Amino acid sequence: MAVNFGGLEDADIKSPPRYSIIQAPFDLTASYVKGAASGPAAIIEASTHMELYDEELECEPYKAGIETLKPIGPAASAEEMVEAVRSAAEGVLDRGSIPVLLGGEHSVTLGMVRALKARYQDLSVLQLDAHADLRDTYEGSPYNHACVGRRISELCPLVQAGVRSLSAEEAEFLKSAEGAEVKTHYAVDILGTDSAALAASIAAELADPVFVTIDIDVFDPSVMPSTGTPEPGGLGWYEVITLLKTVASVRRVVGFDLVELCPQQGNVAPDFMAARLIYKMMAFF
Repeated sequence: MAVNFGGLEDADIKSPPRYSIIQAPFDLTASYVKGAASGPAAIIEASTHMELYDEELECEPYKAGIETLKPIGPAASAEEMVEAVRSAAEGVLDRGSIPVLLGGEHSVTLGMVRALKARYQDLSVLQLDAHADLRDTYEGSPYNHACVGRRISELCPLVQAGVRSLSAEEAEFLKSAEGAEVKTHYAVDILGTDSAALAASIAAELADPVFVTIDIDVFDPSVMPSTGTPEPGGLGWYEVITLLKTVASVRRVVGFDLVELCPQQGNVAPDFMAARLIYKMMAFF
């Protein structure tokens, strides 16, 4: 029997639901540790152990309606999976729900952005990530997970936060006329500052509406070890939550995702953290 996000019974899922969860278990282009294909299932399993009451906002977000769609795939290539995600997202949008994507590697995000851009011409994207993901191609493919930021920037304005790793190619791109349109906030500039003020500044850079994509490696490995490309010096829970809450207060969020969770046997805390982050975003948005 399929498991619903939050452990909800089918009878408890409001129709039409406010949120529709799309699962994209895919990690074909992962360049270091594979395992992100298991991320969606691990997040949903962990979510069945959450309290569904949000103590900060004093509400139960699930009552707005959360449906869990069957996993997409399998796909033979990243391009094929991107197209499958785009199609699934379009179906969700046609029903009037907000698409929530669970990856899988970061390449799958492009399908969501393509679907949303077709509906919202003024769309902008907030990318929380340890990596810039601005390579034009990587390992022979423009659809590699290391290229998703570049592909998004070709479609709509892109604001990045938490970055602390990029190649010389990506640094040069950011200095170019094309790359200058991408606003990148490095982790070192976020940590140790007035997080509320910086969050307001980042939110102000976004056009309305907004799609939020979160690569789980934006968090420091000390709190999020379960990812394929960990980088030291990352953000903590409250820095991320402050930014998301601020964006929600001033912008309309029309979709979001969480990608690159690589579950580790015997350590469920990162899976649970990812599930709580998804649920927290539902509460905010």
